[in-house]
Amino acid sequence: MKNMKSEVFSWLKAILFALMIVFICQQFLFTPVTVKGESMEPTYENDDRIVVAKIGKPERFDMVVFYAPDAEENYIKRVIGLPGDSVEMKDDVLYINGKKYTEPYLNTKKGEIPPEENLTENFTLSDLLGKSKVPVGHLFVMGDNRRNSWDGRRFGFISEKSLVGKVKFRIYPLNEMGVPK
Repeated sequence: MKNMKSEVFSWLKAILFALMIVFICQQFLFTPVTVKGESMEPTYENDDRIVVAKIGKPERFDMVVFYAPDAEENYIKRVIGLPGDSVEMKDDVLYINGKKYTEPYLNTKKGEIPPEENLTENFTLSDLLGKSKVPVGHLFVMGDNRRNSWDGRRFGFISEKSLVGKVKFRIYPLNEMGVPK
């Protein structure tokens, strides 16, 4: 009987220790997130499961999860503008600080519209948000499904403090498991 109590206690300690490790990792290192909505299609679909790293500074074109500035939920978007950047979209071409950037992650959506139409409307940060550059401590984000994305063009800059983390890995659906593109 004493051996059985000792064995049960040993198992309980191991399980408690494992739960503590999971809790610490989820609170401070990584957390699972379920994608909601269509704003990141085709990169991420509704109900995809991803893992977000809570450490590290976001870089341009990283996908991030953040507390929505205008809702009681989290959003996933792509970082387009970093602090100090000027951002302009002209004739479906992205310019950051005057430099032209290609956005290969938009090719699928661009292929779904007539060639004479733009996927993303023309804009400058000044036109949209009244500031010529992304403020210090903030980011400018947009979804990959530009015609169906509630993003920085609508709600403005996001605070870096509102970040949950950077998307690191897709875990579901299983046939698309892997590192983001």
